[in-house]
Amino acid sequence: MPIRGRLFSLNLLILLTSACYGTQSYGNMVAGVSDALWNNGRACGKSYRVKCLGGANEAPHPCKNGNTAVVKVVDYCKARCQGIINLSKYAFSTIADPDAGIIQVEFNEV
Repeated sequence: MPIRGRLFSLNLLILLTSACYGTQSYGNMVAGVSDALWNNGRACGKSYRVKCLGGANEAPHPCKNGNTAVVKVVDYCKARCQGIINLSKYAFSTIADPDAGIIQVEFNEV
C-alpha cells in the first residue's frame, strides 16, 4: 500500500543531534519516522528502500524515473510529521523533485 512521504529538511540542529544516535553522523541518506514506525526507538538503524509513486499536491510529475533511495532511520518525527517517513533533502532529491515537497511513496525494509 502506498504510504505518504514528505521532504524532511535536515537543519544544523538535527545534524548535530538525533533521537537515535545523538551526535554521531550517518551521512545524508537518512530519515525520521513517525509513531507508525518508531516503535519506542526500535526503528533506529533500520534501513528502508523508498520509491516515489507520484505527487501528493499540485506538483506535476515529481518522480525521477523510478529511482529509489535507501535511507537509514536516525530520528523520531513527532507531531509535526506530515507522513510516516520523512526523508533528508538529499534522499528526497534522489527520488523526486524537491520542489514537490510532498509525494506518495512506497517503502520496504531492507
